[in-house]
Formats: sequence, C-alpha cells, structure tokens
Amino acid sequence: MRAENAPAWWVKHMMKVFQRVTGKNVRHATVLALTLTLAACQGSEFGTEKHQQPVSRSLSSKMKSKDMALKSPIMVRLFKEESELEVWKQTEGGEYALLETFDICKWSGKLGPKIKEGDRQAPEGFYEVTPGLMNPFSSYYLSFNLGFPNKFDRAHDRTGSHLMVHGACSSRGCYAMTDDQIADIYALGRDSFLGGQRKFQVQAFPFRMTPENMAKHTDSEHYEFWRMLKRGYDHFAVTKRPPSIEVCNKQYVFNAKADKRGTKFNARNACPAYTVPEHIAVAVAKKQDRDAREIAEIQIAMANSKRRKEKIAAFFGGTSTTDTAKAPTETADKAPVNATPVNVKSAKALALASKAPETEKQSETERAFSYFTSLFSDRRVGSQKKIAATAIDPYPNAPAPRIKPQL
Repeated sequence: MRAENAPAWWVKHMMKVFQRVTGKNVRHATVLALTLTLAACQGSEFGTEKHQQPVSRSLSSKMKSKDMALKSPIMVRLFKEESELEVWKQTEGGEYALLETFDICKWSGKLGPKIKEGDRQAPEGFYEVTPGLMNPFSSYYLSFNLGFPNKFDRAHDRTGSHLMVHGACSSRGCYAMTDDQIADIYALGRDSFLGGQRKFQVQAFPFRMTPENMAKHTDSEHYEFWRMLKRGYDHFAVTKRPPSIEVCNKQYVFNAKADKRGTKFNARNACPAYTVPEHIAVAVAKKQDRDAREIAEIQIAMANSKRRKEKIAAFFGGTSTTDTAKAPTETADKAPVNATPVNVKSAKALALASKAPETEKQSETERAFSYFTSLFSDRRVGSQKKIAATAIDPYPNAPAPRIKPQL
C-alpha cells in the first residue's frame, strides 16, 4: 500500500494499532511512514498477506452472477442454533441479496444473550463494525470486533469485551470460523470499507426467527428478548436493507425517525415521538400478524401431539411424558399436561363393548387397533375446553382436543 493512497480509515486504524502495541502516540506523518514500511515487509506478518488477500474466486464469481460490485456494502447475520454465518451484499438495484452462507466452526455458551464478563456467552443483538474494529494482526488469524457492549447492552448493565468473529476455530465467548472462511469474510468487509461503507451491520440471533422456531422456544426465559430481535429480523425481511438501529427505553427500535428534528434517542430514557416509514410499518405489521397466527397454530398442534403421545404411553402401561407429580393446570395459552393412566384391560373391554356381536371374535391386534383408531378419530366422545392460544381465538375451525375414555 502506497502512503499517498492510504485511505483515512486505514491511517486511523494504524495509529490505534501502533498506540496499543507501543503505548506511544504518533503523528499522522509517522503513520504514513509506518504504512510504507509495513507494506514493504513482504513475507512477514505485517506484509501484504492474509489481511490483504482478495476474496476467493468462487465468491468473486458469485458476486458477478448476482450483480454485486466488489466494493459494494455488506451485512452479516449469525445464527447460533443453526451454526451459520450469512454474508449479504448490496446489488446494483440497491437491495441486499444473500451472497454466501458459512458454517460456524464453534460458538460459545448457549442460546441467549451475553450478560456479564466471563460468562463465555456469544452475544445476541444488533452490532456495527467500523474499520477500527477490524484486526489484521489477530492471534486467531484474522478477526473483527462486534463492538459489544452496544447501547442496548450498556442500558442493561451488561459487561464484556473483545467479543469477536475470528479464525482458528476456537471460541471463548466468540464466533469462530476456519481460517479460510474468515479470510473471505474479512476481505468482504475490507473491500466494502474501501468502497465507502463506513460500518457494516452484524445481526446475531439465537436461531432463524421463523414461526416454527419461535413456537418451539416460547417457554424460554429469553422469549420476550427474542421477540424484540424478531422485529429487527422482520424489518430486514420485508425491505431487504439493513434497518437503522436506535435504542430507547432499554429497547431496540428499527427504522425510527424522531418526529422533532434534533431529538436524539437515549437508551435508558423513554422513547421520543418517532415515525417509521408507512410502507415499512405496514409490511412489517402484516408479516408479524401472519407469523403470530402460524405460531398459535403450531402451539395447538404441539399440544395435541403431546396429549396423543401421553395416551399411547398410558395404553402400554407407561408413565405420562409429563411430570405426573405436578397438579393438573390449564391456562389460556397452555393445554392440560397430565393424563390419567388408562387401565389396559378396561380399555380393551371398552373397545370390545363398542362393537357389534359379530366382531367379538376379533384378535388382540384388531382390538388394539380399534382403540388406537379412537385416539385419532374426529368423532367426539366428550367435551373439553378448547385451547385458547390467544385472547380471541382466531381459529374457530380448529379441531377441539378429544378427552380420553372415562373408565
């Protein structure tokens, strides 16, 4: 890199790196000279090697096929449960398209946000990476710092430092990639900065925020936090552009613009009056309504499946799949979880009694089949309060759960 061609962000970055290593302040001219010296160190750690290598040929071909410029802006998404890192890149049309999905080699902790220093949790939330957070001299091949804690984290008094996406496939609170993967990811970030992007957004999620996954994790202590993250996920889904991020009242808000000019969002204070562009607000609201209905349907199906499994287990003389020590409960959004064990002999007698005289000579297999058929039949043998997945049941045609035969 020639000193006269060094971009301003690179000069500032080199100043920070030199000060961190030596503890000394340096002048602008000194950094330019240092840049020349480092560029001349061919074959060394500080030369034009790993942090200056171009993106792989395969990615370069993909960019051409997807109408993406080499230096166009990028955005990164991380998914813990799926162990995947996505790189999205702006196309000539202005929207972002998925360029590549990388398998995360290792990530630390479990599903849920990072709370404090030393908990070895990989962060979840919305972060912004600037040129100064890129580390070409990382001990883990190459890396970039996520910028944890952000405004949201600090508003909740969360602590931690040096939370990275890096190479070497080793993690202690970070997202670790292979060296080849981080080389490509780093190169994409570097080139986007060279093209004029001032920062790229990293969205870190516990899982893909689909209705199926949301329904599966409704019992988590982090569910409300994840619902908030899903709003940002939905903003990107409907616009295909990284949403602007603000924090107020200790909550993320997306694509929000204060109504009064000059008003700033304060992470710990109440949100000012703000507006979200109407076309975005309408599209997000529609998506969230569809997803809420689908989540409710999935929850009903899961509750029905759970009861059926309990009946089958009870038929064979097993125990309930739930904790039978707990008292039966029924709430507006959860089905009863306990079932009375079925006496096998009585169940067989019930199946026989319901048949005409000519069927009394059925085999044991046929009689058992008759009982199982009754478990999954649409014919009601009693009445039971229907599951209310929401305050107002949006599914009047959903089948009511059956009760087990009373012996």
